[in-house]
Amino acid sequence: MDVGHWVAIGVSVAISVLLVTVVHWLLTHQLSKVWVLADPLVQRCRLSAYAAGAVVGVNLALPARDEVGRAVYTIIQHAMQIAMIGALVWLALTVAYAVTDTVLVKLAVKSSDADRRSRRLQTQVKLLRRVFATIIGILAVAAILFTFDAVRALGAGLLASAGLISVVAGIAAQSMLGNLFAGLQLAFSDSLRINDIVVFNGEWGRVEELSLTNVTLRLWDERRLVLPVSHFTNNPFENWTKQGTAITGAVLLRVDWEVPIDKIRAEVGEFVSNHPLWDGRRWSLQATDVLETGLIELRAVVTTADSDARWDLCCDLREHLVDYIRRNFPESLPRNRTEVTGDGAEPYAAIWPTSAFRREHAPADGSLREEQDAE
Repeated sequence: MDVGHWVAIGVSVAISVLLVTVVHWLLTHQLSKVWVLADPLVQRCRLSAYAAGAVVGVNLALPARDEVGRAVYTIIQHAMQIAMIGALVWLALTVAYAVTDTVLVKLAVKSSDADRRSRRLQTQVKLLRRVFATIIGILAVAAILFTFDAVRALGAGLLASAGLISVVAGIAAQSMLGNLFAGLQLAFSDSLRINDIVVFNGEWGRVEELSLTNVTLRLWDERRLVLPVSHFTNNPFENWTKQGTAITGAVLLRVDWEVPIDKIRAEVGEFVSNHPLWDGRRWSLQATDVLETGLIELRAVVTTADSDARWDLCCDLREHLVDYIRRNFPESLPRNRTEVTGDGAEPYAAIWPTSAFRREHAPADGSLREEQDAE
């Protein structure tokens, strides 16, 4: 090509880029306040729009086949075909992402008590656009490969034996396809959503990302646990926010038989009722078990608005009860009692209720009884 052809191409590209710049200015300064798609289009499509404009400009200014050598023209035309496919696919994907961004902004989870339906739709939109982007990307790569004559001939041969190839491809991609369908199953069965709080194999975390192949959990200590989506369809897991964020917490205490349960219950009620993290639904204190070690188990139950508040309220209540019992009822602290008696002494219970009871009922022959307290 001579200088005139290059000048024509440069002018065409400049005009195309100028048009893109004008559209960018209109979206930024004129339409951003009246059109909800304006800002997402500017943020997502800036680079892809300029790339598409430049490629279109070059294709419009390409000289006719007769004006240049056949070999040179063939190479340039092939290169521009590939560039056109890549640029237009890139632009289409960024436009699709810009459109879905407007939907995600409306569905964004802004607080822990956000609507469950919004989080479900947010998960489905993100997953669907990833599926769309993957399919479009595969088709674009296939279209580029089929611009080569050798690949086109190979493709015709593959189509002739499509049955065998589909079987081989299905076996080879079994794991990938399994994860793909597992991800779709999770999203559309409402079993798992973005921002859900789950417990999987003892690990507590929040769903940070749900893709076609992996689920990323943000654990309580800021670690990220990445799991294949098939794990969540093949194994049971706890979802603490499937029906809502409200949750119940429990605090277990093991204390001596001398503990005044009524006073402990009253203290729990006063503390929980005045705590800012309690949601006002329910609290209780019950003796849930008598242990073989001679202790009783108390369980305090409280309700909170979400799992973060549950953890903090349970820790605060546990600390308060430990300090309250230690200061006011030290005889109720956990202890192990043993009894040693001499010959001829009448039998006594292995676990003695109080030291006063021991002194009152001690035998006259001075048999030795010892009490070992272990805090």
